[in-house]
Amino acid sequence: MFNMSFSDEQKDLQKLVREFTQKRIFPEAKELDRAGEFAGELFKEIVEMGLHCMNAPQEYDGPGFDSVTCVMLTEELAKGDVGFATTVAANGLAAYPVLLAGTAEQKKLFFDIINQGKLAAFCLTEPNAGSDAGSVATIARREGDEYILDGTKCFITNGGVADVYTVFATVDRSKGLKGLSAFLVERGRAGVSVGKEEDKMGIRTSNTTEVIFQNVRIPASNLLGKEGNGFKIAMETLDISRPVVGALGVGLGQAAVEMSAKYAIERSQFGKPIGSFQAIQFMLADMAIQVEAARWLTYRAAYLRDAGQPFTKEAAMAKTLASDVAMKVSVDAVQIFGGYGYSREYPVEKLMRDAKILQLFEGTNQVQRMVIAGQLLK
Repeated sequence: MFNMSFSDEQKDLQKLVREFTQKRIFPEAKELDRAGEFAGELFKEIVEMGLHCMNAPQEYDGPGFDSVTCVMLTEELAKGDVGFATTVAANGLAAYPVLLAGTAEQKKLFFDIINQGKLAAFCLTEPNAGSDAGSVATIARREGDEYILDGTKCFITNGGVADVYTVFATVDRSKGLKGLSAFLVERGRAGVSVGKEEDKMGIRTSNTTEVIFQNVRIPASNLLGKEGNGFKIAMETLDISRPVVGALGVGLGQAAVEMSAKYAIERSQFGKPIGSFQAIQFMLADMAIQVEAARWLTYRAAYLRDAGQPFTKEAAMAKTLASDVAMKVSVDAVQIFGGYGYSREYPVEKLMRDAKILQLFEGTNQVQRMVIAGQLLK
């Protein structure tokens, strides 16, 4: 049974993050977005709160939050700025392969870096390997007690600011997906460099870059799991993280609803607030319905994961619905604001720009529909 009552601890955490978002993130987001500047100072503050890697286990000095709590807090961060929320979520994304397949020594290595207030990045995507993970061209060549990595990753969230990477590379390209393997790579290793930084339409406070590996030597002990298990690790990671993307969409959508309702009260035309017109009322009602539906599908996917039940289909549904809703309600918000909504003076155009990426990363919504159909047709 799906029971979504929240503990007092969860409610207190939600209130803490909501206040931080209102007082610190939202006031900073506009100028950071305009400059395309990474929100480094805000990240330092979230580190001080102990919330910069929400899934870090307590035995490694992390908060050890379950999936529902991660979703709840991510939603609150996203109300202030999806770019900043993505930065924090990407730390958790990079951690999942370590949590799924890492040894105690590998977990210590990874979380010792994170606990210093550092960032991590998940390195799967390449110029010719987006939805098609079998086309990964980054090579991991075994030489004695080391692997040597060569290749370029692109569109990597936190790529230019991370101190540790979870990297997917192939040990044998002829094996396709069965050659894909996962590795821990520290930023300080010789041959690791950062390439082009993306000048993005949205989530501009999030750092997105190429990460380049040239003859990078790492100990064989940095292999996560076994050779050839990389695709399985990546897919399990993305299953877990998709409700978090759903939470980004829900947070953005909720912000769009709240901003639009406030504006509909304040803005007058024909001698009365525009919120008194049924056309606007119906738009607001539909926006709120859609966000609420996305919220509970997202929380249910997280709940199923915490309960140890199958959740692949629900995770893909949550990501798809919430990101589609975020796009729809942000466009509706611009419509309600009218000409002002198209102006950078007002915040809703930023919501619209930020929303689009949610339909693209961590598996496009077309890929999500393939996953959902695959589960239904089993």
